[in-house]
Amino acid sequence: MKVLFVGESWVIHMIHTKGFDSFTSTKYEEGATYLLQCLREEGIDITYIPSHEVQIRFPATLDELNEFDVIVLSDIGSNTFLLRNATFYDMKIESNPLELIKTFVAQGGGLLMIGGYLSFTGIDGKANYKHTVLADVLPVELLETDDRMEMPQGVHPKVIKESPITQSLGEWPLFLGYNKFASKRDADVLATIAGDPFIVIGKFGEGKTACFASDCAPHWGSKEFVSWKNYKLFWSRLIQSIGKKR
Repeated sequence: MKVLFVGESWVIHMIHTKGFDSFTSTKYEEGATYLLQCLREEGIDITYIPSHEVQIRFPATLDELNEFDVIVLSDIGSNTFLLRNATFYDMKIESNPLELIKTFVAQGGGLLMIGGYLSFTGIDGKANYKHTVLADVLPVELLETDDRMEMPQGVHPKVIKESPITQSLGEWPLFLGYNKFASKRDADVLATIAGDPFIVIGKFGEGKTACFASDCAPHWGSKEFVSWKNYKLFWSRLIQSIGKKR
């Protein structure tokens, strides 16, 4: 199983003000480190592209993309794929990476989108997958506006359909928020959260798709979730279930 995992990285630029004086500091963080480690321990071959490297490392052809069985997009907005330097600055015509992903799935590849502030529709609508070709591919109907559901009190997901992905996992830990969407008519909702779809699986063409409404890491994914005894088991099951048939 070969997985291309994209996103889950960010740069924080801070201003420190102390009376009359101020200075700045910058730090870089990656949110999926623990998840990627868990998947590698399960024998899954992971290629990781952090958000800022998509410009230069995301496959430019379908042949390159077909080296993988599953693509995972996590907390990375559509603009990062669509506003590439060559087009944005030099007005060059290039292939659309999201079109490549659509074709990859239609021909038998797997696609998983994991929730976050820049997943699905996202904060202030900035992820904006609703108006891309991936809206056809994903097994869910996306909102037009900011889709975040903040749950500072914490909320437990509820399994509503036993499957090889969800069976025997027991009670789920609390989550602190999620992206709100509706399942498509032909999709399967395996779990809900606060009455909304939480885990949804579906098909597109010859491929399989899945959506996980919350985060794979803090803050929406609580510390209890990341340290959950079934964290590794769940993610390995989910990703392997949508992998390309070889």
